Order: sequence, then structure tokens, then C-alpha cells
Amino acid sequence: MAISSVYDSSKASTAEPTREPPARVESPAGATPSRRPGREIPLFTLSGVQADISTHPFTTEDMLGLSMLRFTRKPCEDVVLIIHGLTTSSDMFIMPEHKNLVSCLLDGGFTDVFTVDFRMSNRHPYNLLPHRYTFDDIALYDFPATVKAIRALVGDRRLHVICHCLGSVSFLMSLFAGTVEDISSVIANSVGLTPRVPRWSRVKLTFAPFLLEKVLGFPYLSPDFSEQPIPSRRLFSRLNSLVHRECDVPACHMLSLMWGTGKPALYSHAKLHDVTHRRGGDLYGATAVSYYRHVLKMVREGNRAVKFDPRDSRYQRLPDDYLSRAREVKTPILFVTGADNHVFADSNILCHRTLEEIAPGRHSIHVFAGYGHQDIFMGKDVDRDVFPIFLDYLRRRRDAGGRLA
Repeated sequence: MAISSVYDSSKASTAEPTREPPARVESPAGATPSRRPGREIPLFTLSGVQADISTHPFTTEDMLGLSMLRFTRKPCEDVVLIIHGLTTSSDMFIMPEHKNLVSCLLDGGFTDVFTVDFRMSNRHPYNLLPHRYTFDDIALYDFPATVKAIRALVGDRRLHVICHCLGSVSFLMSLFAGTVEDISSVIANSVGLTPRVPRWSRVKLTFAPFLLEKVLGFPYLSPDFSEQPIPSRRLFSRLNSLVHRECDVPACHMLSLMWGTGKPALYSHAKLHDVTHRRGGDLYGATAVSYYRHVLKMVREGNRAVKFDPRDSRYQRLPDDYLSRAREVKTPILFVTGADNHVFADSNILCHRTLEEIAPGRHSIHVFAGYGHQDIFMGKDVDRDVFPIFLDYLRRRRDAGGRLA
């Protein structure tokens, strides 16, 4: 890719981590992949990380209770905040079946790490309730409150952010709207301020909200419909599985319906540990369809992050177009994506190209061959294939003293 600010991965450190990698979690004897035979890994487990772990609740301006997990080993001048996407949670960064992102950061010298569970998290009940939240709510309320809560704990130390999926969209909206400031660097996966989706995904975004809410009467979609004791949801999952013959995991089929275009859509099966594949009903939660409407508006508005309803006075502090002040945002961003991304396609390539025209050389991009959307964080080999690139970028920003571009 002939872009001057493409990230140079050849300079990344190739040193092996000093800690022993965690043991792989294998399937119990006799287990079949057709349905979960009982949990192989506890729900919301923290066993995948060795550190001092604490929970920090906080409240948003619009009166929602959210929470953060903090993982510490020793004081560190460069603090890292990690942000999940829609329907997932902190769990995607602390999985015990492979060496996870939090462990790699702690081992790599970033010994004070936060993960936030905001209103999109399956650790909170908000996605299970009928609502009309949009990314504007998150940009205006969730991430300013998150950063404020972190600053109360760490002071003015350098703060770096790693964000994913619609968590990446909404965090960058916060950053480019100015509701969040003093961020030393960002690593943004899959999609940023220029969402672009495959053609079939656009069809789903156009019709699914009406069909699900008004016709089927579903308050939300969930990957675990096949295990819920409600006949209509189990039937819906079974019908969906009829067109997904790529595996025997109903939750995987539902995830492909909920996100992207493909069989599977979110990831490559070959990139996942078998246990990760089977516990999709735990790692991904339910979601109401309001966020889909905001994605569709952005796609229709020329693949740009725009306010959902410019007439709503509650959001007057936010710009109608989140790229309108891009030249003023000095925080450097490493955009990353999988070459086989079937959820947001080449959105981050487009975002980097767009920002490169506005502020040449400030931001960079790295495309991971063989990866898709979710497996960049949840794949079985990401500690070797992906996270060294993240660590090298963070070290460069740390060694630069956190100076903004």
C-alpha cells in the first residue's frame, strides 16, 4: 500500500515474552460442538490475567451506572484503556484460553491497564431493554465519564486507548468532538469515522430494525437464542442455522446474522480456539437494534460519522459531522484491520486515507493478512500475530514522551 504513513511493522520488536504462555484450554472429553455442553470457562471469569484486579464503578451524566476493571502489577507512567465493541465486554480482552491482550500489555511493560464496560457491554443490562441510544449518547456521556474516572485514579499520566468496532467509532467520535482530551495515542480496530459495510449488510441494516421490532416483536437479538426457553426465539435461531452449514454452533450462526456478511462473518474459524468458538453465546451478548439505525445513517451520509438527529438539543455540544474538526485533533491514531474483514470491509483504510488528506503523516495504518473483524483480539495466535504490533506502537509513543503529532 503506497501510503507514506503506513505503519512499518518490520521495526516491531521480535523478542519473546518473558512469561510462560498460559495453558491452552482443551475441550472436555465427549463434548460435541453442536451446542454448549455446559460452560467450559466460567462466565465473566478473571482467571486469564495474573495481576492485582479491582473494579471501579462510575456514573454517566445521563445517570447510567458503568464500570471498569483495573489490572495492575506496578506503577507505570503510560496507562492503557481498552474499549470493547457492541454486545461484547471486557471479557474479550482477558480470555483464558489464549494469551490475551491485557496479559500481553502487562508482560510488555504497560503494567497499569483498564478495561471499560460501557452501555454496549453484555456485563450491563442496557442492551436487553428497549431503547433508542445512539453513538452520540456514548460520545457525549460514556467516554468522558470513563476518562474522568481514570484520571481520578492515575492523575495526569499518559493515557493510551485501544478500541474496537463500534466502541472505536464512538470513542473516536468523543475524541474528535472534544468531549475527551489529553489522549496520548489510539489504536483503533476495524472501523473509525468512516463506516463502510458490505452490500448485504446494508440491506440488513435497512430492513432488520423494522422487521425485528414491529413484525417479530423481538426487544433484542442475541447469539444464544437457541438456548432461550422462548419458542419463537429458538425457532428463529433454528431457521437461521438452516442457511449456515459452515459449522454446528448456533451462536456462531446468529452472530453472522447480527454482524456482517459471510459464513462466518465476524472471524475466520481457523483463527479461533475451539473453546472460543463454542462459547460465543457467552462472549457476545444481546443488542437492541437502535445502534444499527445510526450505522445505517452514517453509511447513507457518504460513509461519515454524523450525528443521528441534529435537531435534538440534548446533543448540541456535539458536531453534526465528526470529521469537521479533524485537523485540530493532534492525537496520533494507528488504524488496524483484518484483510478479510466482512463486517466493516475497508472502513479503516478509508478512514486513514481521509485523515491523511487532512493531516498528512499524523496517523498510520496496519492491515493484518488472514484476519477479519473480531479475531484480531480473540484469535488463538494473536499474541504472536497481532499484539506485538500494538506493543511496538505503544512503545514508540511512550518513548516519544507522549508528544502529540
